Amino acid sequence: MGRPYPAQLADKQALAEQLLAPFDVPAWLPPVASGERDYRNKAKMVVGGTVEAPTIGILDADGHGVDLQACGICSPGHRAAFPVLARFITLARITPYDVAARRGELKHVIVTESPDGELMVRFVLRSTEPLGRMRKHLPTLLAELPNARVVTANLLPEHKAVLEGADEVVLTEADTLPMRLNDVTMHLRPQSFFQTNTAIAEALYAEARDWIRDLAPEDAWDLYSGVGGFALHLADPAGRTEVTGIETSVEAVASAELSRTDAALSRVRFAAGDATAYALAAASAPDLVVVNPPRRGIGAELAGWLERSDAAHVLYSSCNVASLAKDLAAMPSLRPVKARVFDMFPQTTHFEVMVLLTRN
Repeated sequence: MGRPYPAQLADKQALAEQLLAPFDVPAWLPPVASGERDYRNKAKMVVGGTVEAPTIGILDADGHGVDLQACGICSPGHRAAFPVLARFITLARITPYDVAARRGELKHVIVTESPDGELMVRFVLRSTEPLGRMRKHLPTLLAELPNARVVTANLLPEHKAVLEGADEVVLTEADTLPMRLNDVTMHLRPQSFFQTNTAIAEALYAEARDWIRDLAPEDAWDLYSGVGGFALHLADPAGRTEVTGIETSVEAVASAELSRTDAALSRVRFAAGDATAYALAAASAPDLVVVNPPRRGIGAELAGWLERSDAAHVLYSSCNVASLAKDLAAMPSLRPVKARVFDMFPQTTHFEVMVLLTRN
């Protein structure tokens, strides 16, 4: 932060080209720049302070709340919502969790904003104790924050450094947040992953669609499919490509299935499962495999399977160019055709890079 944005973007492009130099990428498209601020569609905030004066932000080294309600990378919708949420915490008497003393209830507030300005607000609690008061005062919250479409309580009883627990209590009638990107609407459920930067996610999916259009694959897999961003963009209403999305998160799969049904895509399906296990158990490979793994990459097993398979093309979208380079080294039969950097995370050293690979 503080480094001029053009220099940030140039550094990211240079790092991507350096780490992928051994693979002789024939075409680097210009990097896709983001807005420098206001870009995050999801704010994951720690709640500290007291019931009377809650902080929404992070904790310092001593466990005291540091308020970040004015954080410049959060969307304007987040910043408008934070004071309302702070007042609701006081009104509903939800005691912020004291990490050192292991007392209190409210650990985090997670707020996601859709492209249409609607919000999903999730209160991460230690127990169900505040739920009665939250339900009682929910009308006040919704009156002050009318764009809050989904409000939930997530339960995280354990004292450990994780963001959320397994159980979700939905307090509003709606339980999904529509995320409209390009001509695709995805329905986001509370515990589903979604790309952090809406504008860059939109550009990423549109680019993937453009790269794949001329390949005209008969069938495709979207491994690590999340809520179906790649799969839903690669599908077409005419059903020329059969698309299968595989994702470990049951919540994400439910989101993707709802989006598929809503769009009437008859040749698209999603299933919960491990990407590597799914590939290893398959009788044959599709024409196209899309992979969008977490930072660790796809790993040796899946990379080895792709190398041995007869999949003609792989579209690899990575948030860690170092693990991408490691995976590409394990797939020498799949050669890059083109690549592009997408600056998903301005003001950080992180970025997304997408590479199209074709079999020699």
